[in-house]
Amino acid sequence: MLPRSNVTDDTDEESDMRLLILTTALLALAACTTVPEQIQGEFAPVSPDRAEPGVIGAEVRWGGVILGSAHENGQTCLEILSRTLDKYLRPANEDYTAGRYIACKPGFQDPVVFARGREVTTIGQIRNIRVRELEGFPYNYPVLDTDTLVLWEKRRKVVVYRGYHDPFYYRYPWGYPYWGYRHAFPYRGPTYAEE
Repeated sequence: MLPRSNVTDDTDEESDMRLLILTTALLALAACTTVPEQIQGEFAPVSPDRAEPGVIGAEVRWGGVILGSAHENGQTCLEILSRTLDKYLRPANEDYTAGRYIACKPGFQDPVVFARGREVTTIGQIRNIRVRELEGFPYNYPVLDTDTLVLWEKRRKVVVYRGYHDPFYYRYPWGYPYWGYRHAFPYRGPTYAEE
């Protein structure tokens, strides 16, 4: 009979180590799914297409896609096509819009950085409602005095190309060694390309 080795149950040190690893993993996961601190909070539930003279002065949080920019009176004004905000307060990638608005921020904002098509989330007070012509129609643009402006990273567009499946590409079209019809058209897997 062989001598019995030292068999021990989980010690307190091992339990503490497991708890520490689990806590660290959970904190790391939680850090990946946070909302930027500067745009958190409660704001008036007004959308750009519902802005009326009665809501002037309300603090709002809106987001969308930049359509253009202009520099006037020492500030940069961005024309933005609004989008609903997702759970991370980033403009949702969808075709629905709640209107357009103008977000003005003091100082110079580079038009190359704040270019057409970039996504932003803005926080500010509704200053007034400006009427401009849009495709021959008068359009009401709420104007924000922007306190906080978050420019989001460009979204990556991943295109998946499926490869051509040549029946003569695979050496054993009926499986190795001929165990039934399995791989007549071998699947090479997708090819990814980022744009």
